[in-house]
Amino acid sequence: MLATPAGRVLVYACGHESSGIPAAWAATDAPGVNLLPDLSAATAARIGDHCNAVHQTGDRLVVSIHWGGNWGHAIPEEHIAFAHRLIDLAGADVVHGHSSHHAKAVEVYRGRLVLYGCGDLINDYEGISGHEAFRGDLSLLYFPRLGPGGELLGMRMTPMRMQRMQLRRASREDARWLLQTLDRESVRFGAGMVLTDDGDLALRWT
Repeated sequence: MLATPAGRVLVYACGHESSGIPAAWAATDAPGVNLLPDLSAATAARIGDHCNAVHQTGDRLVVSIHWGGNWGHAIPEEHIAFAHRLIDLAGADVVHGHSSHHAKAVEVYRGRLVLYGCGDLINDYEGISGHEAFRGDLSLLYFPRLGPGGELLGMRMTPMRMQRMQLRRASREDARWLLQTLDRESVRFGAGMVLTDDGDLALRWT
């Protein structure tokens, strides 16, 4: 990810109970998960306050949030609204969503990148049956390019396939499957994918 020459990439990591994180795991006086109490405007603004305390000119802010179920492409309206609040109220340049075991829709909101679910890069779920239709064996490497103000200039995604705890470049057929799936899920946000000559996916948006 590109930032300005003098800037840093700040990552604010948090989780939400919709991913299955139990309340008992929340950090209190002892170490634990930075568990969000809700997805309200007040919570987004509070994240902004925390980040503003350390933010310097040229820094880029990534809010990395563990939310949602493991399987399924549906995105709750509450999650969409909160992603927008993180950009509007917390100053996020990228919203990095994860929990789903497969890639989900991509949005560019007010020039900022929202990844609602990045899927797994590698895991030990191989051989577990019941969700083959989601192609959990496929993963993506995400390469966004950000401008000096944090705006998204472009993004390429490299399709990979997980097999026996190893990552290998996905076939062109698998890349086309990912393109069709992400196109279908991202169209509601005015975004889609293009398959490049070298087998990567390139994000397009309106």
